[in-house]
Amino acid sequence: MQMREVAERILFADSLEEKLLLAPESVSDHTPGKSVGLPDGPGRPQELMITAKGVRGDFPGVHKLDDDHERGRMLHFLANHELLAAELMALVLLKFPDAPKEFRQGVYETMREEQMHTLMYMRRMKDCGISFGELPVNDYFWRLIAPMETPMDFVSRLSLTFEQANLDFSKHYAKLFRQVGDTGTAAVLEKIYLDEINHVGHGVKWFRKWKAEGETDWQAFNKSLTFPLAPAKAKGLAPFNAEGRRLAGLDEDFISNLEVCEQSRGRTPILHWYNPNAENHAAAARSGKRYQANKAELAIEEDLELVALAWCRRDDMIMVRNHPGREHLAYLKKAGFELPEIVEAGQSAGRKLGGLRPWAWSPDASEMLHPYAGDVSEKQPWQWREPLPSLWFSKEIGVRLSEHLGLKDDVGVFAKDFDAVVAIVEELRSEGDVLLKAAHACAGRGHKRVKSHEPLEEYHPWLRKVLENHGGVCIEPWLERIMDFSALYEMKSTGSKETANKVSEVFFIGMTEMENDANGRFLGTRVDQKWGATLDLEVKQFLFREANVNKWYRETIPTAIADLLTGYVGPVGVDAMVYRKADGSLALRHVIELNVRMTMGRVAKELQKKYAAGRSGSFRILRKKSLSKEQISTLCSQVIHNDENVNNLSIAVNNPETAKEFIAVWESY
Repeated sequence: MQMREVAERILFADSLEEKLLLAPESVSDHTPGKSVGLPDGPGRPQELMITAKGVRGDFPGVHKLDDDHERGRMLHFLANHELLAAELMALVLLKFPDAPKEFRQGVYETMREEQMHTLMYMRRMKDCGISFGELPVNDYFWRLIAPMETPMDFVSRLSLTFEQANLDFSKHYAKLFRQVGDTGTAAVLEKIYLDEINHVGHGVKWFRKWKAEGETDWQAFNKSLTFPLAPAKAKGLAPFNAEGRRLAGLDEDFISNLEVCEQSRGRTPILHWYNPNAENHAAAARSGKRYQANKAELAIEEDLELVALAWCRRDDMIMVRNHPGREHLAYLKKAGFELPEIVEAGQSAGRKLGGLRPWAWSPDASEMLHPYAGDVSEKQPWQWREPLPSLWFSKEIGVRLSEHLGLKDDVGVFAKDFDAVVAIVEELRSEGDVLLKAAHACAGRGHKRVKSHEPLEEYHPWLRKVLENHGGVCIEPWLERIMDFSALYEMKSTGSKETANKVSEVFFIGMTEMENDANGRFLGTRVDQKWGATLDLEVKQFLFREANVNKWYRETIPTAIADLLTGYVGPVGVDAMVYRKADGSLALRHVIELNVRMTMGRVAKELQKKYAAGRSGSFRILRKKSLSKEQISTLCSQVIHNDENVNNLSIAVNNPETAKEFIAVWESY
């Protein structure tokens, strides 16, 4: 019997009996015939015709594995995949008659085993009370693999992607079925697992023969797949099985890269981008210039871009300037972080997206994300947009919020004229030191403390430069700071489609306690299960009894923010502080700044929700030069597994060894 004859029967027969009539162990391949065109689909009986509306992989959890109906649904899905695999291998034999004989023989033997796998699943399915064809079947495999143009496409898509993913699934579920006493299904999955090792091994062998010289397996695999296929599809929805991949012949470089590789598995991903120099870009754009970051500012961008892990979801994407490296991603994964897909700038344009979420919608974000504007559905709230008004990145917006709230005691004053600034400073200096803040300063940078006893002329050069570059200065009395905190909000569109971009509602997210140095520069943020629980008793009593902090930040301030930021959609933060007055009593500075962007406080809050539910934690930005080599080594080596309850463990969000200047550290208590 000729190999072609068997392949034609398996691909085109319209009865299940013919398709699953086991191929002879030995056949001739002397007359492979001409290449066939791509059929619309494989021959099938009516009840097994593949369709995009067929049942997808909805595998029961451990608590449902003893439910015959649920188990039968899973087996039905798997049987269709095995049958499709056999049909696709038949298509390879018919489509590529000139492929190497040894390759074709390996495909033939694998096709025969796929027939056996289908029959084994059918027998177990019948025991569960479900017959093959009782449920609609899916054409997913066919749509992605059948259009292959070369044998290399076949081994990349089926052998190294879907069959490799089955190394995870088959081994994991075999173990689970044994645990619930279903030894029959467990035995089927164990047999398929062993066969799958050989199938992947066959693919690896030919993949290496056909890939470009000088490329690693991982590099070639990435290049060989086109969306919606991606390397992450080569992992099953089960624990990662490195040993099975080693047995199949994959090398350690490939295995370790795949382990940390992720991609959305159904939900349309949101693309996130960290642009912490938003205020600087807004200041430059205001004066018609293009912002040029200095060494420290570049380090902030490059070192800390993985803080986006805090607010993004596993099915999302983070766009980075520099890939963090597989070793650090593996470290984060072992520490319990759910990794999203990591893409470098310029990648993934043209791919359907669920939205765009930069740190801030400043000029740099609008420019960087513009190529992706058309990739976001009109139904999504996170569309590409032009930069926010320069005012919203200025200290002036915080002053306006205070004015809108009717606050008068110890609030800031915003001025744009040199003489006006000098006059205000002279007036305030009669009662003590004065704090000057450049309009677009951020995280305590761009501040100047004017001492009451020093000649004001000494500050004139700094003031003139700031007014030229920023267009204004915020002038505040220097206060005896007791504690800093931040209120976090999210603004969302409400109303009809016609008004979605005009009406926004402010949702309260939570409160965090900030750690600043003596000059107000950001050091870190503390988050507690119940905000205020760990505050000094005097401060706690003042905030909750006298200052009525909950009403202010849960009710009054959100209403005022909605009035000021008309049409905005995204994160907002209000910084505030408790200070001590000259008479020794405590007072509340309700608004220090209004940040119309993501904030480090929000980063800390999101990290707590994800990785320290029910516990307290802190998020800090450390200067690398302040740490010893031993401390850096410790940060790099501390990891925990999800089932371990370990307190007081510091996790470096970015790689301490490759960081230029800054290290972001999360610690749960």
